Amino acid sequence: MKPSMLAKLDQLANRLVELDELLMSEGATANMDSYRKMTREHAELSPLVALYKQYQEANGDIAAAQEMLADPDMKEFAQEEIEAAKARLADLDLDLQKMLLPKDENDERNIFLEIRAGTGGDESALFAGDLLRMYTRFAERNRWQVEMVSESPSDLGGYREVIVRVVGNGAYSKLKFESGGHRVQRVPATETQGRIHTSACTVAVMPEADEVEDVNINPADLRIDTYRASGAGGQHINKTDSAVRITHLPTGIVVECQDDRSQHKNKAQAMKVLAARIKDVQLREQQSKEAATRKSLIGSGDRSERIRTYNFPQGRLTDHRINLTLYKLDFIMDGDLAELTNALAAEHQAELLAALGD
Repeated sequence: MKPSMLAKLDQLANRLVELDELLMSEGATANMDSYRKMTREHAELSPLVALYKQYQEANGDIAAAQEMLADPDMKEFAQEEIEAAKARLADLDLDLQKMLLPKDENDERNIFLEIRAGTGGDESALFAGDLLRMYTRFAERNRWQVEMVSESPSDLGGYREVIVRVVGNGAYSKLKFESGGHRVQRVPATETQGRIHTSACTVAVMPEADEVEDVNINPADLRIDTYRASGAGGQHINKTDSAVRITHLPTGIVVECQDDRSQHKNKAQAMKVLAARIKDVQLREQQSKEAATRKSLIGSGDRSERIRTYNFPQGRLTDHRINLTLYKLDFIMDGDLAELTNALAAEHQAELLAALGD
């Protein structure tokens, strides 16, 4: 392990001792906010420091065994001890490096998932519907809730644009690498000649802000329009101006919501989506800067980037960022995304470890 990492681990071990003293002091609970922060920091540092102690013990075992090498009677035993301790040391080294990786503060958040049909007309809209079903089935497997926020159905089925809210622990951590261009190759139901068509959709995965207030939105920067909802909804929904469109003038972001009968509820939901989109823009700017410095394969935040191809005639899915090809497209479209999301997370972790080493 590099000296800089060992120095960092020594520093964190000392900080844990300091926290132990602070938490046991008489006035520890005088400021409950400060007390909660310290207990959270203590809980985060404890497993890391415990692992570091095991690392130091393994190093101590090697040093003690090397001293025994000089004794002919103990040489064979000492050699075995050294080899076992070195193997343990290598595992502990990797585990420590993983624990030192910077954590994504958004990982445990709920998300807004936005799917837009792109090139390919009706076939693209149908594929947007297929993607929504895929993510909904994945959410069900993880026992997450999916709430419809806004939808713009196409004439032949599917969606021109659809936004859902996914509620569940770790939703962002598992789906954050889904943002980008998704391309489909298949014979559309409307194709009489049996020719394979290529169309595309864009997916955006945005962490939900804790509160709309978390994102600084100046009311003077907003234009809010109300209009009559379109599409199905019975007599009431089409008779009142319940639908809401909010335009954020500085960024040009437009959010529409017409899913509820109440204009007030639609406005509140639209503000949540707007806050998530603004937060997402800030996040992508930050990711782009990081990607420029370490040529990240994943999570560059570029929505125009084609990240994946779904080839139905061959039953094949290819993720172009990590050169992963899986021949189980039927299962994937039914929400079996674990192998894919785990591979993307592992690649991202490997990149971070490489950056840590640099």
